[in-house]
Parts: sequence; C-alpha cells; structure tokens
Amino acid sequence: MALQRDRYEPAADPYFGVRLWLQTETRHGWVWAYSLEHLDLIRRFVQASLREGIPWHDHGRRMTVVARLPAWMQQAKNRDEVLRAIARIHVSLLRT
Repeated sequence: MALQRDRYEPAADPYFGVRLWLQTETRHGWVWAYSLEHLDLIRRFVQASLREGIPWHDHGRRMTVVARLPAWMQQAKNRDEVLRAIARIHVSLLRT
C-alpha cells in the first residue's frame, strides 16, 4: 500500500488513515515524516551541498527514500524553506 495523496492536503497513514503527527505545511506542499529518524534523513539530504547520483554503470532505477521526495524538496532553491519546516516540526514536539 502506498501513500497516495494530494500535495496540498495533510498526509495520512495509508493503513490506518490517521493524520501523521510529524508534518507541517509550506507554500510548495507538506513536509512530513513517519518518525524522527525519517525526518532526520530528510534534513540531512536537504542540507547536503553535494548529492551523489546513481553511478553511470547502474542501469536499474533505485527508489530510495530520498529519491522519492517531491522535486520541490530536492531543489536547492527551496533548501531554506524545507529546513525551516523541519525545524517547526521539531519545535512542535517540544511543546507537547
């Protein structure tokens, strides 16, 4: 089962249908994660100044977690906005 959703609507768990706790809205769409580890992985990917691609000799397409991120999250011009959104998620956890 996959997480099929509209990028302008909050994310929900595909099995239980409940809204995810680790999410916040940006002007491009929602930033969400299943766990703090998932959120940290997204943060480290977005923060990286150099992102290595699939080697030229590897003909199979790898669908890693970060490869499945929306294109707007992968663009360097949106880096600051995505990192601010991740920081908002962390702050919201401290308030609860």
